[in-house]
Amino acid sequence: MAMRRAPLLQPLLVLLAAAALVAAEATLHPVDYLALQAVRRALADLPGSRFFASWDFTADPCGFAGVSCTSDGRVDTLALGDPRAGAPGLSGELPSAALSRLSALTSLSLVPGRVTGRLPAAVAALPSLRFLALAGNLLSGDLPAAFSPTLRTVDLSKNAFSGRIPPSLLQIRGLRTLVLSHNALAGGIPGKVSAPLVHLDLRGNRLSGGVPPLPGTLVYLSLAGNRLSGRVGGVLRRLPRLAFLDLGRNWFTGEVPGEVFSFRIGYLQLRKNAFSGELRPAGRVPPGATVDLSHNALTGRVPPELAPAGEVYLNGNRFAGEVPREIAAAAERGAMRVLYLQDNFLTGISVGGVPASAAVCAHLNCVSPPPAVVAACPAKGGRGRRRPPAQCGGRRG
Repeated sequence: MAMRRAPLLQPLLVLLAAAALVAAEATLHPVDYLALQAVRRALADLPGSRFFASWDFTADPCGFAGVSCTSDGRVDTLALGDPRAGAPGLSGELPSAALSRLSALTSLSLVPGRVTGRLPAAVAALPSLRFLALAGNLLSGDLPAAFSPTLRTVDLSKNAFSGRIPPSLLQIRGLRTLVLSHNALAGGIPGKVSAPLVHLDLRGNRLSGGVPPLPGTLVYLSLAGNRLSGRVGGVLRRLPRLAFLDLGRNWFTGEVPGEVFSFRIGYLQLRKNAFSGELRPAGRVPPGATVDLSHNALTGRVPPELAPAGEVYLNGNRFAGEVPREIAAAAERGAMRVLYLQDNFLTGISVGGVPASAAVCAHLNCVSPPPAVVAACPAKGGRGRRRPPAQCGGRRG
């Protein structure tokens, strides 16, 4: 009888062994288990959020929302908060001590909310961390001096970080994206930027001084809304891959390098600086591009190489002469949706009728009478007025 039962028991034993193996593989490491419990105690859902509803520690934590684990039971991804657009975030203080114990983390993110606290090196320098995104919260204090050498993406934007940018951050060998915008960072941009950055966003801080040499890998560069100064032509000429450039609202001086206009740049924003001299584009701008050079001290004639652009803002400069016929024609047929020429010293603006969707403004120049074409011209653009003859220095309209 015992011999007959043995064949029946063998499949059952195999199934039990397999189940035990699966259970063993799914068991979370005790250190990570306790760390997740500490995270849950430190943070809470803002009204309307139900992110932590699935965090029931009688179940497997590797199945919690925002948590994924390796096959050996270590947490490798922690995405805190509901990632859907417009969803409420979390509140509480960043549980730094608990996070620093998750030594296998490769990705740590926090949705925008009201989380406070500091970012210590023990978290930023986790040995396997590749993705760090804590944007849109209330984190403050200095950035840590050390970051993980494995990082590829860092986004700490829209917080209240202060102090200086750590030089080590810009020297991480694999870092491709760095977003520190809308904080209170001060001082200069570190002089050595050796990381192979593709995306660098430092806008909306209190940075000062000049711009150091930047990697030629950059596609996106925003330094807008700081206190940066000096000439940038030498830096920009070495960034041929740029598709987005925003240096607006700084104190930059000197000429705008002509090479920039020939890049595959879809958005060129240099407004409210102290750029001067004539524009000498090395080529035509890409079709549909936005070019904003307003509120500088640029002189000379408006270059025809801007004709393919979709939006052109040249207002608040010292341009003179006639507007090229090629640019006027682009506005007339609606290919150029915005053409702002007001507050210059232009003597010829032969723009005829334009589509209702276009915005053309050319007042406060040296044309007499002022041009008739006004479509969506802002009131502060000198609507219906020309410059006093004494300011035009005998220029003919």
